[in-house]
Parts: sequence; structure tokens; C-alpha cells
Amino acid sequence: MLFKARKGLVRGAFTSLLVILLSSCIPYTSRTMNLEPAVLLSEVGIASWYGPKFHGRKTASGQVYDMYAKTAAHRTLPFGSIVRVTDLKTGKNTIVVINDRGPFVEGRIIDLSLAAAQEIGLDKNGLAKVKIEVIRLGNGTVEEGQASQ
Repeated sequence: MLFKARKGLVRGAFTSLLVILLSSCIPYTSRTMNLEPAVLLSEVGIASWYGPKFHGRKTASGQVYDMYAKTAAHRTLPFGSIVRVTDLKTGKNTIVVINDRGPFVEGRIIDLSLAAAQEIGLDKNGLAKVKIEVIRLGNGTVEEGQASQ
């Protein structure tokens, strides 16, 4: 009886080892595939944020501004564009939806909502040098719920 139990244990261990060895021969695509979204456009410049004064007002896209949603204003990107904003000093980043126009201050490239600014620590200093990367170009509209990502 003891011999049968050992034989079963050895057979199970051998099978497990064989499965591990064979699976290592199969290409594992997530190791070699870049899972980051493709960057369509990028720009480096100064970011700022806007909040309470505009909360609840309509944006240029027609959507009501919600400072607690991760949205942003850009001068030219189509509404609905998805943009990654990275603080170049800290490396922190956030993903926002473009739903407004601005900023209207010389030298600035993007205005973030309070929520987006807090995510990268921009709310503390008010300004930061950032890199913006367009992940998806919008179609000129912002669908309901898209800005609350």
C-alpha cells in the first residue's frame, strides 16, 4: 500500500514538472507585448488646474464641469480625447478626458480638474512641467459618464 502511495506521489510530481517545463517553451505574449496604449501625440509644457470657481458651470463642450472628475482643458485637442498627463519632476501621472478649452494663460498647455491635479500632486504648487500624451483622439463630443473615469 505504501508503495502505491509513493508511486502516485512520484507520478504527480513528475507530471507537474513536465507541465512546468513544457509551458516554459510556449511563447508568453504578455512578456513580450507592450500593453501600454500607443501614444498618438505628445507635448511638454506647463500645466495648471482649475476648480471651485468653475464647478457646476458648463464647459466649452457643453458638459457641466465637475472638479471631482478627471477632466482637462486644452486649446486644440478634440473633445473626448483621452490624455495621459505626467509630472516630469515626480513621474506621477493621471489619465484625463478633454472636455473644455483653455488654458488662456501664455505658456501653459493644459488645465486639469482638481481631481486630476490632486492625483499628480499639482494641486499643492499650482503649476508643474508636464508631458501630455494623447492616447485616443476624441470625436469632438464628450459622452455622458466618459469624464468620470
